[in-house]
This record gives sequence, C-alpha cells and structure tokens, in this order.
Amino acid sequence: MVATAQTLELVHLTKSYGDTLAVNAIDLKVPAGTYCCLLGPSGCGKTSTLRMIAGHEAVTAGDIILGTDNITDIPPAQRRTAMMFQNYALFPHLSCIDNVAFSLKMRGIAKAERHARAGKLLDLVQMAEYAKRRPNQLSGGQQQRVALARALVTEPSMLLLDEPLSALDPFLRVRMRAELKRLQTDLGISFIHVTHSQEEAMALADLVVVMNDGKIEQAGTARDVFGRPRTPFVARFIGGHNVVSGRVDAVREGILMSKVAGGHAAVSIAGAKPSAGETIAIAVRSDQIALRPASANDGAANDNEVTGTVASVQYQGAFVEVRVDAGEGEPLLVTVPDGVFDAAPFKEGDRAVLTWSVDHGHLLSGAA
Repeated sequence: MVATAQTLELVHLTKSYGDTLAVNAIDLKVPAGTYCCLLGPSGCGKTSTLRMIAGHEAVTAGDIILGTDNITDIPPAQRRTAMMFQNYALFPHLSCIDNVAFSLKMRGIAKAERHARAGKLLDLVQMAEYAKRRPNQLSGGQQQRVALARALVTEPSMLLLDEPLSALDPFLRVRMRAELKRLQTDLGISFIHVTHSQEEAMALADLVVVMNDGKIEQAGTARDVFGRPRTPFVARFIGGHNVVSGRVDAVREGILMSKVAGGHAAVSIAGAKPSAGETIAIAVRSDQIALRPASANDGAANDNEVTGTVASVQYQGAFVEVRVDAGEGEPLLVTVPDGVFDAAPFKEGDRAVLTWSVDHGHLLSGAA
C-alpha cells in the first residue's frame, strides 16, 4: 500500500524570508528507509527545511533530490511525500474513515475502494474500531493515529512529521513515539521528524540532525551525537554534557593540558594540535565525573581536577544533579547515582572537587 522508500538529498538548500536567512545552504543525505529527526531550538531552521521538502515553502536556492528526481519545483501533490501537521488538521465534520479517505475522494476514487484502503490503514494504526467516530470523540493520541493514516493513504515514499508529539501528555508521548518507530519499521519508508526534544530524537532516530542558526551543526546516529558532540552548541543542546573552556598549557604524548577555572583539564588529541596559549573547549559528560569533598585528599594526581562550590542539589529519582560553581562560566553539572550520593551527600555551599578520566573528555571545534 505504501510506495518504495527512496533516498533524500538536500544540496546547498537555502531559504530566506526577506533579509532573514532561515536555512543557510545545508547539505544532507537521508538514506532510504531512515528515521531522521531534525533537532534544534526554535528558529533554527528545522521546520522551514521540512516545509521546503514538502513543497509548502518555495526554495530560495539549492535542490531537493528524492530518489533520482529533482523535486525542488514540483507541486506538493506530485512529490511522493506526505506531511502530518502539528495540529493534525482533521476535518471535524467527517468521520475517521472519511478523514483518511478524503484525498482519495479528491482523486475521484469510488467510495467502496477508498473506504477499503482507508480501512486497512486505520487497522494498521489500531483505529479500525473508531472508523465511524468524528475527531471530537477521540483522544489526542487517537487523533494522531487518524492523522497518520490519512498521511499514509496517498502511498508516499517519505512521511514528513512536524512536531507530531508536542500536544500529547508525557506518558502518551512515550507510547506514541514507540508506535511511530514501529510504523516506520513496518512500512520501510523514511520518516523526517521535526522536534525540539532531545529525548524524542534519541529514542526514535537512526539519523539525528542538529540544527542551529540555519545550519547543520552535526549529523549522525544518536550514539555518535550524544557520545561525541562536535561543537559547544551540540554538547550543550543535546544535554548531559559540560563544556569546559581554558587555555592550552602544554601538549605531551598526545595529551593536551590546559588551565581552566578552578583547576586544570587534559584531553586526548588527534589531528590538529592547538598551540600553547590558545583557547579551547572540552566536553565531558556529567555522569562520567566523580565528586568528592574538597577536604578529602586521596593523594592521587588527576589530569582533570576542578574545585568549586556546590551551587545546587536536585533529586531526580535514580540520580541526583549536583551543580558546582568553579568561579567562572556556567556551573558544572554532575549526575550522581542516588545510592552513591546518599552514602556521601553534598549540600549547597560545600566545597567539592570534580575529577574525570582523560578518556572521558574530548576536544570540541569552535570557541566555548
């Protein structure tokens, strides 16, 4: 019932609104059958990118290639894509089955055939028993399933989703993202999903594309982007990372030593080697930092050691978030398992020492 998946390629894709550059000459290749999340803050260009792919926004410059076809200037209805909108946009006066079958009706397909095809899709999204109900008789999650079925009835090669989970409560959001992933896997086509939720992108995407200020900061698997953010922006936006800035002090045996606020930091380097005195930024995950009282001296010499004052302590269930002010820049975040924290608790105002392995930090490109 659904068309064959096809590769999507964006070539120097650009969108301007007057003097405002919303999307700045981005290049991206999404392999056929990929769940791709465009992730970033409001105004980063992700929705403009999605709307250009759908044909709902004119391209200022660049090309959109789907399979072997350049679809840049093709009308939306001829692109072999389908879009599911953030507000679902269901017709309130039509039943579920007539909402799903509406585009088939516009194509002149007979009622029996369009209802048969719509019925199969309602069954696929587990909404067949609600076929005769109207949208106002459905929950938000049920409306979303109907909107999905309506988008798929045109047999697209690619489904485009504009923040489809944002209107749902947290519990239902988790359930529905599992359903989205199941559908994408079963159908075998690519989903391009716009979101500002890091958790959503991590849970769903084969390919995470982090956007900022109209550009792609980083694209890769969720593990790659989270495990090795490329820039300070990605490290901060993706969450769970600290960005430690300092000046290069020395380089020895592939290890870069730097002076940072509250102490010193070291990081393994490969390729380009910053010179002494140069400002650098290092990312280190909050769950890979050890915390001890400043009064407790274990006698060990640590390549990475920062001393500061506990600024806040927040219980989060399985772990405790401790923020430590080292005197300059943003406080450093340490996530401590609740059992470990309970054995050696901290409170605001305590002096604390943060340490981590040289292998747990990595050098970022660009200034902090």
